[in-house]
Amino acid sequence: MRLTQLEQQPPAHLCLQLSEPLDPPPLIAWLANQQLLPRLYWRGRRNGEEIATVGAALDLHFPEMPNAEELDRIYHKYLGAAQDTQLRLYGGMAFDSQQSPWPDFGQARFVLPRVEIRRHGDQAQLMLNLCGQERPWAQELARARAALDALQPAAPLSPLGPAHVLARQDTPDQPRWRELITHITDPAFIRETPKVVMARESRLATSALPNHWTVLHAWQLLNPGSYQFGFQFSDHHSFISCSPERLFHRLGRELSTEALAGTTVRGFNEAEDQALASALLADGKNSHENLLVRQHIEQQLVPLSDYVGAEESPTILKLNHIQHLHRAIRAELKAGVNDLQLLGALHPTPAVGGLPRAAAMNYIRQREGFSRGWYAGACGFFGAHESEFAVAIRSARFEAERVTLFAGAGIVADSEADAEWQELNNKLTTVLGILNGL
Repeated sequence: MRLTQLEQQPPAHLCLQLSEPLDPPPLIAWLANQQLLPRLYWRGRRNGEEIATVGAALDLHFPEMPNAEELDRIYHKYLGAAQDTQLRLYGGMAFDSQQSPWPDFGQARFVLPRVEIRRHGDQAQLMLNLCGQERPWAQELARARAALDALQPAAPLSPLGPAHVLARQDTPDQPRWRELITHITDPAFIRETPKVVMARESRLATSALPNHWTVLHAWQLLNPGSYQFGFQFSDHHSFISCSPERLFHRLGRELSTEALAGTTVRGFNEAEDQALASALLADGKNSHENLLVRQHIEQQLVPLSDYVGAEESPTILKLNHIQHLHRAIRAELKAGVNDLQLLGALHPTPAVGGLPRAAAMNYIRQREGFSRGWYAGACGFFGAHESEFAVAIRSARFEAERVTLFAGAGIVADSEADAEWQELNNKLTTVLGILNGL
């Protein structure tokens, strides 16, 4: 890479990217063998783009949620003058800024990676990012050289073993869950708050703590049509997700998002699977839940868009163990609308929060019993021309001595507590099987 030339002649733009072609290694295996932190992984649902990054040329860590003006300043400082580059800030933000944040993750954290590999099929680019705004240029170049020197080749992922689940603690537990669902579905409550998405965290003690990159790789193989992403900011704290849900994808002024709500299981054969899908499409409770999400997203996008359109009827999105009702939504954004406005309008969606948003969020933070952190948050990347974020559902948090799994269910007027509890279990089937070495 052209580092020697840059030492002799500093660039006019102090935030830039150098790249060269690369024979792509298996990216998760490559990432797991690196020593430099942070380590981030992203695989999009749309076109299969796969990205692995190590280190940080810029690390924006917010223990408290920054306001819109601060985010806008950062966005324009680092990306606004980079229209002709491929610079991206990767990261995410928590579900609810009024809940206590996870250590290392904060309310939001975005990284301009020091080194990244972007892969499309058999083609890949090795990219080195430089950011001279934060330190003297000579020091920045020295750090970049050190990061390149520290890179390691891919190595086989550590095996899953059998890491049997020895104990499990659910919050809320099932009796408390029944109380909550009974309260939410009371006619007096549901009249004012027609949907609340209640979630559960399941803390697991295992016979051995599996490697989170190995778990993500196994999860990816089982649900290749989902987003897959992982964030590791310290040695003993990471977050991975295999999420089916897009928050938004923006290419120029073209926006794609979706309403994903309504769930059933997969069948044991094709005929049973189709019967379950048909029953889901005909089910009033699930159809109503999906419609509420669609209507809210359209309402949020109208002030920001010249055009908004959605599929009139939902279709079926099939995953490994479950299937969902899905509606695609498209918009043509007004000139000048940026990603921060989109995040403010769309996050959190009614598929993970509820309706009306403020009332549902207030109920969740008072009654659910745990801080969601980045679960149900927004994870992805900002770019000058293209940005994409997923909703961090179907996710797992790894700490030094435990794994925590998360799942949620949309509660509306016709919801039944035990059926919704079983839906939570269904959503954890895939990752629990992985953790048990199945």
